[in-house]
Amino acid sequence: MAVKIRLQRHGKKNFAFFHIVVADSRSPRDGKFIELLGSYNPNTNPATIVLDGEKALAWLKVGAQPTLVTRRILSYEGVLLRKHLAEGVAKGALTEAEADAKFAAWKAQRDEKIAAKKTGLKNEAIAKAKAAKAAEQEVNEARAKAIAAKKAEAEEAARKAAEEASAAAQEAEPVEAPAE
Repeated sequence: MAVKIRLQRHGKKNFAFFHIVVADSRSPRDGKFIELLGSYNPNTNPATIVLDGEKALAWLKVGAQPTLVTRRILSYEGVLLRKHLAEGVAKGALTEAEADAKFAAWKAQRDEKIAAKKTGLKNEAIAKAKAAKAAEQEVNEARAKAIAAKKAEAEEAARKAAEEASAAAQEAEPVEAPAE
């Protein structure tokens, strides 16, 4: 029986999330599985991965083959690195303490990169919001100027019309003839 570590699709259309499962390679994608290892949600930025690394490592050690995408996920989570370091310890290339130190250093570096990405995304969102607010203020100022110009133009037209009306009224008044 060929055992694979693969993704099982869940969620709705155009908004999928996945369970990371160990399954027989002959079973259907969303069908029967042996064990649930975690979940993967690509809809968030950065993608959310919840994985039981110990179970995944145990399955890799007994020969389960990950698919391409799950291999990337396992690599991202450090499971493949831990397997590699465990093999090095078993061969005597390094000690358990050295392997733990290497993994801890890698994990610290990875966590730093993730935190940098999250702060970068947050700063980018703040900058976009500020730019949108500035653009909105410019549009509002332009509208206010246009409204003020129209109002001034209307007042000027009304003043001219009033002057013309008073001038016409003065011309229309009959001039009294002097009494003789």
